[in-house]
Amino acid sequence: MDTTLTHTDTDAAMAATDAIAELGAMLRRHAPREGLWPTVLPRVWAIRLDAPGGEMAHAVQPASLCVIAQGAKEVHLGDERYVYDAARFMVFTTDLPVSGRVIDATPERPYLCLRLDFDPEEVAELVARSGPPRGPASPPPGALSRPSPAPAAATARGAEDTGRGLFVSAVTPDMLDAAGRLVRLLDHPEDHAALAPMAMRELVYRVLRSEQGERLAQVARADSQTQRVHRAIRWLKANYAQPLRIEALAREAHMSASSLHHHFRALTSMSPLQYQKQLRLQEARRLLIAEGLEVARAGHAVGYESPSQFSREYSRLYGSPPSRDAAKRRDTPPARALA
Repeated sequence: MDTTLTHTDTDAAMAATDAIAELGAMLRRHAPREGLWPTVLPRVWAIRLDAPGGEMAHAVQPASLCVIAQGAKEVHLGDERYVYDAARFMVFTTDLPVSGRVIDATPERPYLCLRLDFDPEEVAELVARSGPPRGPASPPPGALSRPSPAPAAATARGAEDTGRGLFVSAVTPDMLDAAGRLVRLLDHPEDHAALAPMAMRELVYRVLRSEQGERLAQVARADSQTQRVHRAIRWLKANYAQPLRIEALAREAHMSASSLHHHFRALTSMSPLQYQKQLRLQEARRLLIAEGLEVARAGHAVGYESPSQFSREYSRLYGSPPSRDAAKRRDTPPARALA
């Protein structure tokens, strides 16, 4: 009996490895060079990098699922570090300002990742129809468990529940199967209208049924504290250049000011003011690099009245003043910077 179970587990692990290899081959075809590649399916992206990143890239990561087929990446939220690879997927349950870099990639074996951006209405509908998530306490048979190529660190996060708006969890064969069917559809445009919505829904469903699916479900539940914080985040994203009044933001979220501070920090690891600052500085960097705005104009466009304050805060986040950083970043290949 023990031998039979061992063979079953081995067969499942081999099938998962084959599924990852197939997923990687398909993603490589749809990301022929380095970069963040939109696909013909809405909300579905193929990402490729051919070498490890140097400095950290800063971005506001949308609520999404990231499934790596090859390579590995580290993501930092504040002083917390999360590592994921082909054995672990990452979920962002809300839009978060993070930094990150690829830590395992070569031209022969590039970093390849599938990203599916969540549709909040779709997530809410799936939560309502499927009931409370019932994730297993431990990874099921066949879940990959290879260690990350990055050295373990005291701040590295895995599948434990931190309460944050992102988590890393074990990939399962069912998730790989759904991801493979979704990417396979890219080569069959005649099937998109009928099958693509179902394939995307199944992939989201697999996240909800994963060991930490409740974390995503919380965002979809009306009047949950997480949903209220999410409402505040949406307001901040739409009004990041405006002066921030905590009392007004709390009213927008239907919370008290103290409750907003507590739950906002629990979800994002930062205060609403720090979150707004990240949004401002990342948009300013985009304006400097992508649109070539002058430093003073970029700072003013994102809400800074004082050029010196803008320069100080920009330098504190990115390690160099906006003028020098913009010149340096113009030398970075656009595809690599975007990815």
